[in-house]
Amino acid sequence: MRYTSEYLMPAEWEKHEATWLSWPVNKETWPGEKISATEIVFAKMIYYLSHSEKVRINLLTDQKEQDRIMSLLTRENVLMDEVTFYPNKSNDAWCRDHGPIFVRDRQGKKVITNWEYNAWGGKYLPFDDDNRIPASIAGMLSYPIVSPGIILEGGSLDVNGKGTLLTTRSCLLNKNRNPHLTRKQIEEYLHRYLGATNILWLGEGVVGDDTDGHVDDISRFINRSTIVTMIETNKDDDNYLPLKENADYLKKMTDQDGQLFEIIELPMPSPLITDGLRLPASYSNFYISNKYVLVPVFNDKNDDKVLSILQSLFKDREVIGIDCRDLIWGQGAIHCVTQQEIA
Repeated sequence: MRYTSEYLMPAEWEKHEATWLSWPVNKETWPGEKISATEIVFAKMIYYLSHSEKVRINLLTDQKEQDRIMSLLTRENVLMDEVTFYPNKSNDAWCRDHGPIFVRDRQGKKVITNWEYNAWGGKYLPFDDDNRIPASIAGMLSYPIVSPGIILEGGSLDVNGKGTLLTTRSCLLNKNRNPHLTRKQIEEYLHRYLGATNILWLGEGVVGDDTDGHVDDISRFINRSTIVTMIETNKDDDNYLPLKENADYLKKMTDQDGQLFEIIELPMPSPLITDGLRLPASYSNFYISNKYVLVPVFNDKNDDKVLSILQSLFKDREVIGIDCRDLIWGQGAIHCVTQQEIA
């Protein structure tokens, strides 16, 4: 690549200063009682996060509503001294995609990369408040910021912190994002702003994923040289072939030094269908905090098996399963609503 990178995105398991979330406020995403149930899932996540690092929450509301939310968090035994609300208005809760992506510059200084956000190809309007959040955070906390000027969501990529970046063709090359850019041009942006020298392209995402195939529902780095990837054993399931193809790709791919990865396969949960809609339930949508790995579970026969596999891999962290059957109604899980801020 002809561009020289000014920045490097650290891996998710590297030290965090905080985790960012945007409080769920969209009653179209979670209609009726579902939004209250989703708030409880958030509170359970924040309990563990607050015992691991600072928690920073985007929420623009009146004092009465903020007090109600703080009471909910207190009932869940959240360490409230670790929680700060920031008056950033959001359209929805998917902070992984609309929040800032933190990188380091050549001097090791923390920088916000402020990518454009269009709600996965303009699927959900409006999204302008979400798109303003990274710049607002940079202003509030006096962080340096750089704006690449193209559309990119945090859930569409995963990195090992050494220059290798994992993504999907179905998302990053989708014409509803950056139709004016070629694959090579997109790779140049990933290199320049995230330090990606080795870009690995997978194919399709999981069924029910309205993001056009975010990689965090398929395959994730758990250390520099190991990737966990979802598989479906039922050959009649619509996920069987695309997940098998992705696993086959990974077994042939190499890291930034030309070394093959260790590939660990995780079974998919059984199809989760609510009101006739298949939801993108996947165990790979976990979040790695400083002390815990928070894993979505779905009251499924594979929950315990996956938690056991992940605990054997994350020897320095406790793996915690969080019931995400209410959260996934909005078509995302734990990784989708969290965004790490590097220390």
